[in-house]
Amino acid sequence: MSFPVPKSLAEIAGLIDHTLLKPDASRQDIQQLCRDALQFGFATVCVNPWNVAESASLLRNSAVRVCAVVGFPLGATLPQVKRFEAEEAIRLGAREIDMVINIGALKSGETEAVEGDIRGVVEASHRGGGITKAILETALLTQDEKVRASLAAQRAGAEFVKTSTGFGLAGATVEDVRLIREAVGSAMGVKAAGGVRTWEDFQKMVAAGASRIGTSASVAILEQARAALALGHSIFPVP
Repeated sequence: MSFPVPKSLAEIAGLIDHTLLKPDASRQDIQQLCRDALQFGFATVCVNPWNVAESASLLRNSAVRVCAVVGFPLGATLPQVKRFEAEEAIRLGAREIDMVINIGALKSGETEAVEGDIRGVVEASHRGGGITKAILETALLTQDEKVRASLAAQRAGAEFVKTSTGFGLAGATVEDVRLIREAVGSAMGVKAAGGVRTWEDFQKMVAAGASRIGTSASVAILEQARAALALGHSIFPVP
């Protein structure tokens, strides 16, 4: 299964969700995040709901979108609370919602509950013109659970499956990205997040099937990519 790969620094940046989800992020930190996103042309800034309004104001009239996390980072919030959180984030200016699935329900075999939980957020996002990424937290799941969760997200209408919160036991792996991509096929996005810190990490994730990368190391990755391209290195394949 092959996908278009980025051929320029602008296209690389356009695959990145520039992320700051630390609980101690200040207004000044969010302002710098947005300045970086505007300068480099990242797809989104990914922030906690408290920071959505500030980010949306700073990014108004730009191509950079605001992505808000919902049910973050544990996923055990009640479905109606996740829906409300998504609705409020959209109202405040978010256009992408990254929601954590109900991991405990999945591990209990309650796949219908997982699907319904995702669908509620998807519907709230769609009403406001947004899209949804379902976060699996793959480090906590078996191979079968990763596939079942990915398919539940697909049935619920989510636009992306995302590997990880970045707050779990581990982040994205090439193997998990490849497994999710094989499960959902080519019509759905796959976001690799958690532990993607270098240009080489980025290359490997995209080569495995990721169509979006979530990282707080966005600027460093672009600088490494710029240096590699200046030396005449091709973007793909990974050495």
